[in-house]
Amino acid sequence: MFSKIVIATGNKGKLREIQHILSPLQIEVIPQSVFNVPECEEPFFTFIENALAKARHASKHTGLPALADDSGLCVDALQGAPGVRSARYAAEVSDLNLSQDARNNQKLLEVLGAEKNRHAHFYCVIVLVRHEHDPEPIIAEGQWAGEILSEYRGDDGFGYDPLFLDDKTGKTVAELSLEIKSRISHRGHAMAKLLQKLEKLS
Repeated sequence: MFSKIVIATGNKGKLREIQHILSPLQIEVIPQSVFNVPECEEPFFTFIENALAKARHASKHTGLPALADDSGLCVDALQGAPGVRSARYAAEVSDLNLSQDARNNQKLLEVLGAEKNRHAHFYCVIVLVRHEHDPEPIIAEGQWAGEILSEYRGDDGFGYDPLFLDDKTGKTVAELSLEIKSRISHRGHAMAKLLQKLEKLS
């Protein structure tokens, strides 16, 4: 088992969720910002390639085992978009009065328009490397099925949470508590699988 892991993200929402899920373990979770790790490029077309690049990048700059996730929203009617570009979906929109999350949500609603097929899922892949050149990274995946609403609901969460309606609870992600979200989300499922793999290694 690892005593320290650096988390390769600058996203405070993701960091909070990962720290919450790892909290029962005796692992010191350190955000990469503590080490002033420079931003890693994510040039790939798949989640797994981007996650692996981020994990290796963080491990290289810190000398510690590194955990990275790459996740996003995949909408059926948009052939899987925004996908790996979820966080930068509306990067070309320069309305400084809106946050990046707000611009992304606004673009998603505009692109979907009156589309009746609102089925979508969140996807997450988590990669843990023991060191920069680890030939056997630990990889876990998770999905979360739902649909895209036509208007916002809920005040919590980040990203597309106010628009994503969970199939089972009938609530948007922004209406769920962190405890429930951590248990049923794409990241929660991926983290649970990762923890099972870590337990086998201990």
